[in-house]
Amino acid sequence: MNQKEFILMINPFKDKLFRLAKRLLVSHEEAQDATQEVLVKLWDKKNGLEKYSSIEAFAMTMTKNYCLDQLKSKRSSNLKIVHSNYIAKEATLDQATEDNDSWTWVEKMINELPEQQKLIIQMRDIEQYEFDEIAKILDMNETAVRVNLSRARKMIREKMNKTHAYGIS
Repeated sequence: MNQKEFILMINPFKDKLFRLAKRLLVSHEEAQDATQEVLVKLWDKKNGLEKYSSIEAFAMTMTKNYCLDQLKSKRSSNLKIVHSNYIAKEATLDQATEDNDSWTWVEKMINELPEQQKLIIQMRDIEQYEFDEIAKILDMNETAVRVNLSRARKMIREKMNKTHAYGIS
């Protein structure tokens, strides 16, 4: 399979891969990176793709698995930056006050969410439950848990952006 054939094959569903990655990873940049990684893996396997009944389904599964792996590794490492020339500074009073204010706003926004989204945010982002555990506890489909979490995060992000952009034109 040449490059042109490969592009024609993946073109109909590459945007779906990005949207799935964006939903799982939230960050636009991380979703772009994930999509690129999956497309590179597909390119590497291009000569063996005929054995799959649906290349799109295979690609979506690869995307989901890659994103979940990214989320797990991020959570397990807690994104610690270790640098030999890094010197931690205490937050200034202004920074500490601003951070405290932001946390207060986030708490208010979480409390304004629909009950189900509030529970999911609490269990996933604060208590660190896995999606399958949340689904069992709330008697929901795992996909529904992810969708509700994504919507809740999006709502909080939009409200925070409005709050921080207030008065800026």
